[in-house]
Amino acid sequence: MTRPRRRPPGEPPRVVKHPDDRRQDILGAARTLFARQGLIRTTLADIATQAGIARGLIYHYFPDKDALVDAVLAGYVADFVASLRAWDAAREPGNIDKALADCIVLFRRYLHPDGDLAPGLPRIEDARVQTRFVDSAVDAVVETLGVTTVPAYAAAHRIAIDHVPQTFRVLIHGLIALVRTEPDLPEQVLADIVRQTLRLDPSSSPADPEGA
Repeated sequence: MTRPRRRPPGEPPRVVKHPDDRRQDILGAARTLFARQGLIRTTLADIATQAGIARGLIYHYFPDKDALVDAVLAGYVADFVASLRAWDAAREPGNIDKALADCIVLFRRYLHPDGDLAPGLPRIEDARVQTRFVDSAVDAVVETLGVTTVPAYAAAHRIAIDHVPQTFRVLIHGLIALVRTEPDLPEQVLADIVRQTLRLDPSSSPADPEGA
């Protein structure tokens, strides 16, 4: 007859959690450590310690570290898309200037994770992973804008540019590079660049029911 294992003195009792909750614990621990010390310096053992679990349990949810990294980065993209949808829902119809200003604030918050409201972006030392992450984020943003903001704008204004999705991709990639190389660039300059690139109409009155 097998006797139950006795916990060594001081070892906390084993906590049984739902698999979804345990997976979120692992993702949360990885997210914290990736932001604090980077992807390369963070080991699975570090993540297990942070999550308060045995290292081997991670493999029950993720086949390797690369899969865990991809899941964490996908979570950041999902967070940004959720914030973008919230921004779109809160826009004042017709007030394009305010919509641009608010969007630039949101954009910079995710690129500069040092403020109190920032989500704490991961430190990605691998250029290939960084490129894959940025491409995935830009694709998600363009897709989201394509089913929210762009149709709303088109319902009230003429879209003056051709190749709308491709233009958005070029614009967002360019803004990311610009903010990283010139972090102190005024937000109004960024808003002006967006307005000029997309050839946006001047703001109509916020009270205009036909504005978008």
